[in-house]
Amino acid sequence: MKNPFRGRTRAEMSLTDRFHENPFDFLDREFPSSGGMVQTGAKEFCLGDPMAARSVLLNQGKLYEEDSDFFTTRIGLFGPRDAQLNIRRESRALLRNFLDGHGQEALDSLVKMNVPRVSEWPDTGNRLVYRYLRPLLLAPDSPPKLLKLLDDIVDRAILKTSSLHRTVWGRRILQFRVTLLLSGAIEARQALGRSQPLDLLDVVASASGQGQRSAELTEVFLSFVMSIAGSLGFVLGWSIYLLGTHPVREVPPEWVVQEALRLWPVAWRLPRRPARDHQLSGVNVGAAHKIVACPYLVHRNPEYWSDPAEFRPERWATPESWRNPAFMPFGYGPHRCIAADLSTQLISKMLEAIMRENVLSVASAGSRPMPAAAQAPPPYCLTLRPRH
Repeated sequence: MKNPFRGRTRAEMSLTDRFHENPFDFLDREFPSSGGMVQTGAKEFCLGDPMAARSVLLNQGKLYEEDSDFFTTRIGLFGPRDAQLNIRRESRALLRNFLDGHGQEALDSLVKMNVPRVSEWPDTGNRLVYRYLRPLLLAPDSPPKLLKLLDDIVDRAILKTSSLHRTVWGRRILQFRVTLLLSGAIEARQALGRSQPLDLLDVVASASGQGQRSAELTEVFLSFVMSIAGSLGFVLGWSIYLLGTHPVREVPPEWVVQEALRLWPVAWRLPRRPARDHQLSGVNVGAAHKIVACPYLVHRNPEYWSDPAEFRPERWATPESWRNPAFMPFGYGPHRCIAADLSTQLISKMLEAIMRENVLSVASAGSRPMPAAAQAPPPYCLTLRPRH
């Protein structure tokens, strides 16, 4: 891809351009002298102070427009709030039941089948998480055409090796096909009217009682697909990457996952729009501004973390780390991911299954990711060597 910033001096670049040229370097450079809030555009600020970030996401006093990082669709914010809460409750209950019904033996078997001695990441991690949780997204007895569509979404829209990332028409064709087939599937599930959901498509379909269109419900279901196959897969990918690029550590996998979430939170920007004029960290902001709660900065705030840029899973041996307010990898407030604890438990179990009999070796051409909405690790090759 052509670099739009090539050939331009820093003096010729706007503040927004300088930020987007290399966001992480920009934030690392500017944060120490920012007072906890880095200006990243003429009307945009990134918050690295955890108290300010929590205040914005909690939205006490209704200073910000109602927003949700999960329920925001191309059509707008999915609602009403009661429908969101119902989906959150039912999806969490469904995930818990699924995990309780699929023990460590089944997970170990899946890992052995899907993680060979040499594998390319993060795609291998995305596939692994998706294949394990696919029955949660769609019950195995769903129509074959629908199951095939789900596979296509993951293969062509999430995996980093997909050529679809570079093809505008390919994305549009897939988007049309997805909307058409999933809308029909949701309407079919609504006609069945199951009293207990079998999968997440049932959960979404049952939220139609308040007038939502099937196209809008399709977008919510796709948020589940992206969260499971994309975001959760990236958390596993970061955990493997950091463990394999640092000296061998015999630490619990839970500590590794927590430290991966701290250093490289997948959801690293949580934007909000002010609903009315007010002061934030001494700056006057209003409806024209964008305020971004930035877990990347919050998690590297030196006032709350020692050696914040260092990979130190051992820091999670202390209860203070688990209670640290400067940790919000799944957001904060009413729209925090309701299944955060269950998700990290699953990724920890997957990491444990990979680590148990193997020493990990990672070879990567880079050490920092390309910025994206969901932050994936840089591509790397994982080699597993038997511990004995």
